[in-house]
Amino acid sequence: MEMEVKDIPQKKETTQFLTIVQAVNDGMKTLLETDDTVMILGEDIGKNGGVFRATEGLQEKFGADRVIDTPLAEAGIIGTSVGLAVNGFKPIAEIQFLGFIYPAYEQIMTHVSRIRMRTMGHFSVPMVIRAPYGAGIRSPEIHSDSTETLFTHMPGIKVVCPSTPYDAKGLLIAAMEDPDPVLMLEPMKSYRAKREEVPTGKYTVEIGKGKKVKEGTDVTLIAWGAMMTVVEKAAEQAEKKGISCEIIDLRTLYPIDREIIAESVQKTGRAVIVHEAQLTGGLGNDIVSIINDTSFLYLRAPIERVTGFDVPVPFFALEEDFLPTPARVVEGIEKVVHF
Repeated sequence: MEMEVKDIPQKKETTQFLTIVQAVNDGMKTLLETDDTVMILGEDIGKNGGVFRATEGLQEKFGADRVIDTPLAEAGIIGTSVGLAVNGFKPIAEIQFLGFIYPAYEQIMTHVSRIRMRTMGHFSVPMVIRAPYGAGIRSPEIHSDSTETLFTHMPGIKVVCPSTPYDAKGLLIAAMEDPDPVLMLEPMKSYRAKREEVPTGKYTVEIGKGKKVKEGTDVTLIAWGAMMTVVEKAAEQAEKKGISCEIIDLRTLYPIDREIIAESVQKTGRAVIVHEAQLTGGLGNDIVSIINDTSFLYLRAPIERVTGFDVPVPFFALEEDFLPTPARVVEGIEKVVHF
């Protein structure tokens, strides 16, 4: 007598519906649970759970010896993290705002990014520096800077910037598992802007790989972080005018995914780069160079950049005027399409 064989249901991975800041919290919780060498250091991250509540509940769960409240001393936070990293620990150092990182710049430039080279590979610095960045939340001066190119022009450190909750958790875990230091820029304006399903378990998003968010044929839009929302709205408006936009989310700012940029631009023949940092010295300049190196003969129009202006991020009343808007991006799209 043959027995009936029934299909055994496969166990599905559970997910949570999270915002970006909740995904960052979940990523750190996952790392603390799965690796005893992971530690978190930063200002107000313990008892208060961080200024954005990114570390809420972690000190209570894992203790004050693994989630450590530090003095208000960014150079001290990074210097301590370097010492921990070369001695077998994996520190996650939070800088409360990217604009506060400047006192630690010397530590990052002369130690964090150079120890592997300096020791001829005998030591690496497996650490992550988390830094909320960007304008649009009505923060005071020095709280809203977007100075990513200070670090993308610093060989020895990788720079990632998620725009979605899924990518935020996956990039954070990948950054912590990388043997070299990683700066993770977290767009403050997007922290609680949207939710999506995020796996509860451990997973990674590959560093150095961009993501094609939308297929298109007429123009390539390249952005990252909070500017992804601006670009997506601009693409919707352009579609109503009969312009098909392809959207690329870089996700990693250094090393940049040259292949995804080249493949898209060679298909569309046009490119608009959008970032909130100032025009001069912005990462858009490097992307223009990549396009010229890989895809110049495919271009049907000069590359357009839609960026912040060459001034410090202004105070509240003018903050929105500083940031790229969907309308400004649409102007850039029309300029290259109708060249």
